[in-house]
Amino acid sequence: MDGDTSTTNYDTVVSRLDLQGAVPQGLLLHSAGFDTDAGVFRIFDVWQTREDGERFMTERLGPIIESMIAAATESGEDFAPPAREGWYELHDTMSG
Repeated sequence: MDGDTSTTNYDTVVSRLDLQGAVPQGLLLHSAGFDTDAGVFRIFDVWQTREDGERFMTERLGPIIESMIAAATESGEDFAPPAREGWYELHDTMSG
């Protein structure tokens, strides 16, 4: 994979969330990592309800991302927030 494979931005967001081992209300699964074939860093979450996920995005994650964008703009640093977000209802799941 060519390009930036740094996890600095992700790690900063996780640190600023200050979860201290506490899972956000309604979060069932969180994963994050590089999709080397597509050349992107992917974050995949499964929430008990869409409302739980949207509340987390609005109340916790959104303000952190917005402040990071503002700081990067001020300093001239390169910071690209997630370019795509999507929601869908799960039809089926399996775990081992």
